[in-house]
Amino acid sequence: MNAPLRSAEVVTFGCRLNAVESQELAKAHASARETVVVNTCAVTGEATRQGRQAIRRLHRERPQAEIVVAGCAARLDPQGFAKLDGVTRVLADHAPNRALASIEGTRGLLAVQNGCDHRCTFCIIPFGRGQARSAPPREVVAQARALVASGKKEIVLTGVDLTSYGVDLGEGWTLGRLVRLLLHELPQLERLRLSSVDCIEVDDDLIAAFVEDSRLCPHLHLSLQSGDDLILKRMKRRHSRRDAIEFCRALRKARPDIAFGADFIVGFPTETEEMFAATLDLVDACGLTHLHVFPFSARPGTPAARMPQVDPQIAKQRAARLRVKGDAALGAHLDAQTGRTLRLLTERGGTARAADFTLAHTPGAEAGLMVEALCTGHDGRALATRLTAIGR
Repeated sequence: MNAPLRSAEVVTFGCRLNAVESQELAKAHASARETVVVNTCAVTGEATRQGRQAIRRLHRERPQAEIVVAGCAARLDPQGFAKLDGVTRVLADHAPNRALASIEGTRGLLAVQNGCDHRCTFCIIPFGRGQARSAPPREVVAQARALVASGKKEIVLTGVDLTSYGVDLGEGWTLGRLVRLLLHELPQLERLRLSSVDCIEVDDDLIAAFVEDSRLCPHLHLSLQSGDDLILKRMKRRHSRRDAIEFCRALRKARPDIAFGADFIVGFPTETEEMFAATLDLVDACGLTHLHVFPFSARPGTPAARMPQVDPQIAKQRAARLRVKGDAALGAHLDAQTGRTLRLLTERGGTARAADFTLAHTPGAEAGLMVEALCTGHDGRALATRLTAIGR
């Protein structure tokens, strides 16, 4: 009798899009043999090193397993990964332009876009992901319906360059138009959330959607990277400092309950103390509350790697200072929630998220429930709460 097929185990590095694709990889590599797929990331040299390290460890610990390597790092260096002991196959093709849904976890992750047409000087991801490609709207709606039918109360739209959705489709498709379509077609969906966006690409339909429908979560994570105009130009970003500030001001006027997060790279080549101070100041100017801070790490093969470098220790010190600034901003945001009753979606581990992505402690609550909770304080990272109502 043949042994039954089983889904491959997947070890995932990197972004939410990788997490979604990992679900597909697990199903696609079902086998009677023990198979492990390592879904790599190439956003930094360190991320690629971690992928290689994981492959070597897997081969030492499970020499009988077939190891399949996928992801951005594998696409950039397929021959290098193929030479590693234990690797039986490297998937070097770009991911398809179709909607992919992930039902793992509390939220439903829905990848609607892949690839990127921009060439930021610090980033090698476009070479690993290829040109911008959008999933057909009909497929997106179908996958979203399936997620809702599976019990998901929140869907998160994700992609490499999410706000470029539709550029390859024509017929007036934009991310905003897709969002409005989903909200119209899925009246039973309780929350629709967006992952990281580029403020300069946000279209009028998306602004309108924030105004029209409270189910579109009042939270955006912005790819800002710096608060200094010269550094932004050297990064080859397409927005200016003023663009970022005006965007946040306009959207907050349209949706007063919105909260903003942002990605920042500090210690970028040629960054001076004055330039870094402009980034610190941008936290207040944009009213940011959730920061992801990265000291610059040169990625071989990118233009930024050939620019005059900032001392890595200085970059680390600046990152620490920006994180302190971010902690203070988050603390002020949490202070403002104390005494309010919020609607939360519970997660594993006794935590939950508000619509604006604020983290809360909900000890003892089952995951996947919509609850109402009174905010009684916070610990600097998350709200302390007392549950007042529990739903399904």
